[in-house]
Amino acid sequence: MHSATSFLQDLAILMLFAGVSIVIFSRLKQPVVLGYIVAGFLIGPYLFKPGLIHDEDSIKTLSELGVIFLMFSLGLEFSIRKLFSVGATAFIAALLEIVVMIWIGYEIGRFFSWGSMDSLFLGAILAVSSTTIIIKALSDLKMKHERFAQLIFGVLIVEDILGIGIIALLSGIAVSKGDINAVGIIATISKLTLFMVVSLVVGIIMVPRVLAYIARFQSDEMVLISVLGMCFGFCLIVIYLGYSVVLGAFLIGAIMAESRQLAQIERIIEPVRDLFSAIFFVTIGMLIDPTILQTHFVEIIVIALAVIIGKVFSCGMGAFIAGNTGKTSLRVGMGLSQIGEFSFIIATLGIQLGVTSSYLYSIAVAVSVITTLTTPYLIKVADPLSNGLASIIPTPIAKVFNAYTQWVDSIRLHGDKAVLAGMIRKIIMQVGVNLALVTAIFLGVAYFVGPIGQWLGHWVVNVDYRKAVICGVTVVLSLPFLIAAYRKLKALSMLLAEMSLKGGNIRLQRILAELIPALSIVVILVLLSALSSAILPSRETLIIVVVVIIALTLILWRWFIKIHSRLQIALFETLDQSKDNHHG
Repeated sequence: MHSATSFLQDLAILMLFAGVSIVIFSRLKQPVVLGYIVAGFLIGPYLFKPGLIHDEDSIKTLSELGVIFLMFSLGLEFSIRKLFSVGATAFIAALLEIVVMIWIGYEIGRFFSWGSMDSLFLGAILAVSSTTIIIKALSDLKMKHERFAQLIFGVLIVEDILGIGIIALLSGIAVSKGDINAVGIIATISKLTLFMVVSLVVGIIMVPRVLAYIARFQSDEMVLISVLGMCFGFCLIVIYLGYSVVLGAFLIGAIMAESRQLAQIERIIEPVRDLFSAIFFVTIGMLIDPTILQTHFVEIIVIALAVIIGKVFSCGMGAFIAGNTGKTSLRVGMGLSQIGEFSFIIATLGIQLGVTSSYLYSIAVAVSVITTLTTPYLIKVADPLSNGLASIIPTPIAKVFNAYTQWVDSIRLHGDKAVLAGMIRKIIMQVGVNLALVTAIFLGVAYFVGPIGQWLGHWVVNVDYRKAVICGVTVVLSLPFLIAAYRKLKALSMLLAEMSLKGGNIRLQRILAELIPALSIVVILVLLSALSSAILPSRETLIIVVVVIIALTLILWRWFIKIHSRLQIALFETLDQSKDNHHG
């Protein structure tokens, strides 16, 4: 009973301070996130000793739920359609920003004689800008609908995906204690990409249909409980697979974002998210040690300046390389020059994994506060600054910049070429998705081959025959996707053959159109066999399995195509139904 009273007292203090801070900071027209951090600092163990909070472990557990809800909400705002429509600017700017900022952060850490893991985590902390702070600043300045703001939103979408990848990579590097090479990084990225693609495809086919059925009962309570159950359940699966809970929360949010019930889910989840997010940000404030801020004052100022200058340069340069004008590029860079919630999550990850020093967390929060306060002013000053720079840049250099922008615009595909390029991109993407599903089936069966073999042992005593059955079933399960990949590769080959052999030998075009996809499928199957060697029977038995599979494929070819078509229709129907749900 005493424990329950103590926890209730801590929660009451936390929420009262958070409530007062949100009122004050709203009146001051400042982001409420800063108010929560200040509230946490006031009730934490460093300002007043002993601190006002006694059961810190319980509060930290609640704050971990805040991370889940924060990333889940970010996933709900994410749209696969938006990702495909953001254009070259978003991809180039986001990629250049993240690479440059990780490098700058790492070099700053090494300059101050920090350890390699502290330096690496600092780079990751500086890499991703804050979605909530940017949207708040642009809304307050009434600039959300301007062109540069739309480019910023595109960059943020790509950053969210890359940020998830950074967290997964950092977890892998931390677990291996920094002993990771280029092959290990490529393997980690490949596994992560495969998991994300399969989760999104399977999830988008299944989850919106489940939610549509639940919504028929017209009960917000039922929808809320079901959504939370799916969210926590998927997060648990992701943890068992060795990934961060952040990845699970974001992915299940992105999957639910494609359902017709998106508006309802956002409405009913918002109060729960606000509650636990407040606890998360207050907990961040509780971890700020003022002595660390004093000791590392120089580092904080240097890092804050590096964030502002580095992001203005990298994001602005990325936008300019993609063909935007100097003025628009500068506004994009200045709008993205801060760090926020992703940085807190990465800093927390370092502490949880025990690979970073305690001072890094406080430094990250201090830099976030400084850059959050400067963001609105940087956006305001972007126009006068760009005009000032335009007036002092020598005419020859200005001409070179203008010529580059015009050249990029001239090489953009238009008309039939743009349509053709779009068709090729779409086919390649469909081939990639089908092959990802095939790979997931093979790797999944190989992972569970032990339990499957034991269960199958009740009927098939011979181990070799048992493997033959497992291998055969695996290939049969993969056939709809393999056949679809073959047909898409055939279409791509015909398209490329017609383009490269215009007015040439029609027979040669047909041979290439048949040969290239067939060879591609053979190579893919060989690679899959190497990855899943645990399910392969002996050579003689394997030959029999291959003959049976070929016969089955020829007999049931149309049936497999029909199955895949139904799955594809289900996927695109869901995406089409959800396209009006997304805003902005």
